[in-house]
Amino acid sequence: MNASRTVRHIAASGLALSLVAAAAACSSDDDSPASVAGADDVTIGIVELNLSNPFFGTLQKATEAAATAKGWKVMKAEAKVPGDSATQVTAIENMINRGVKAIVLDPANPTALVPVVKQARDKGILVVTVNATLTPIDAADATFATDNTAAGRLIGQWAKASVPANPRIAMLDFDLSDGPAGGRHNGFLEGFGIKDGDPQIAGAALTKGTIETGQAAMENLLSAHPDINTVYTINEPVAAGAYTALKAKGLDGKATTVSVDGACSGVQDVKDGIIGATAMQFPSKMGEMAVAAAEAFISGGTKPQSGLTDSGTVLITDKPVAGLESQTSEWGLQNCWGEK
Repeated sequence: MNASRTVRHIAASGLALSLVAAAAACSSDDDSPASVAGADDVTIGIVELNLSNPFFGTLQKATEAAATAKGWKVMKAEAKVPGDSATQVTAIENMINRGVKAIVLDPANPTALVPVVKQARDKGILVVTVNATLTPIDAADATFATDNTAAGRLIGQWAKASVPANPRIAMLDFDLSDGPAGGRHNGFLEGFGIKDGDPQIAGAALTKGTIETGQAAMENLLSAHPDINTVYTINEPVAAGAYTALKAKGLDGKATTVSVDGACSGVQDVKDGIIGATAMQFPSKMGEMAVAAAEAFISGGTKPQSGLTDSGTVLITDKPVAGLESQTSEWGLQNCWGEK
């Protein structure tokens, strides 16, 4: 979500990017431990969300690097804008026609990709999703992703222990039909100990997971609810935009903001006091896990375990609370993703 499927996870900017469907070969030495018999004949597909979002770019690069290290060829494609499942469907159809052995997919929509994924699997192609799941989840062979509900729960628990006795919460969301966005939203509420409609929620707004939409949403909510003192954000770009709006109203330092992502820029915002706590994701690990699953299938026919395999989440804050495991922003800056 930066927002996630969308988000980080999630956060996708509205800049349109063109579809890339280029195969890139990488040779490997015969005595390399990464080499496998017949590696030169293996092509896999990587279908990502729009790469203007650094989360998706990090995930795609890690997946490609892991694949090419094995001597595999790679076909790549990306959605043009958030929610662009049509481009992804076309890309998967092209990959089926090219005879790829496996596809690593970050779905733009949880249901729209299901029919074409079935076509691929019916052809004997392994399809695993990363970052987001399909609906139903077993429509893909496996999923390697953040447990977004758990991530939301972490920041909800931290916020509950850190905010004033009379919280007034702003919920800055992304499309809640999106898996990561819905999971983070629900997890935060669970961690805070409330439900949708609770009077402690001053207001809610949908964003596009960007700085600009985060700022606009926060400005609108503050106009109607100037007593907001707690801000949930779908990802760190939205948190940065919300901070600009809070600061303009003289509320910086008076309102507590939480988020999800773990980008280096977001962790720096934790260090600078802009974000109180964030839940760090590990996009590179998702891609590496997906390629490992593909290798087991291609080399020995072993399919991965169906369902979600959690790639991990770590709470990052410089204001730890008792009973809740966390790491500091210094640790976060050593383990974050994206540009520092």
